[in-house]
Amino acid sequence: MSVEIQLDPQEARLFGVLIEKQLTTPDQYPLSLNAATNGANQKSNRDPVLSLAEEEVAEALHRLEQKYLVRKVFSRVERYLHNGRETLALETPQLAILAELLMRGPQMPGELRTRVSRMSPVDSQEHMHQLLQPLLDRGFVERLPPSPGARAERYVQLLSPGLHPLDIPAPASSQQAPATGTASPELEARVRALETELARLRSQLGVLAAKLGESLDRPSD
Repeated sequence: MSVEIQLDPQEARLFGVLIEKQLTTPDQYPLSLNAATNGANQKSNRDPVLSLAEEEVAEALHRLEQKYLVRKVFSRVERYLHNGRETLALETPQLAILAELLMRGPQMPGELRTRVSRMSPVDSQEHMHQLLQPLLDRGFVERLPPSPGARAERYVQLLSPGLHPLDIPAPASSQQAPATGTASPELEARVRALETELARLRSQLGVLAAKLGESLDRPSD
């Protein structure tokens, strides 16, 4: 079956954050608007790093409510929790996988196992593949071919298609150097994260230059 619910980038980040915080900091869950904003803008375990205002987060949470993926509860302040288990009919380990892919982008099984394990135990690579299979069968996740220079396949979520770049070229040095071994999954993950961060910074510089009436390609006087 194909996924009927589709999320925009802000909704995807907030849905992933709510799942993550429920599993990693249950004593602080459900999340207030301020906590949800801090979680969305968190610098660790996020790719790319965002800087969302509370108003943007509130609007994204409201849109998720309309899609039955989030609901609001009331105590001293309004708080938000996700409805992933009910609306998507998924168990906690599968929700943890989706959250990781929503917050960090396509990953190889080894990377995914390491990062998902902080939310839900994954005993082995075989266990990871067993957890991925229902998501593949139901169209929540897609298997991708290995990236240049890697051997392992990657997995990408389909709740928010196009959220992360799928094709990241290998660095020039790795293309020219003779193959003397295989880089570790951790090193490949760091390279991809740095390249994604560089692209984000260039995009932000372009926006700033446009506001100033300048061009990034025009030499300074």
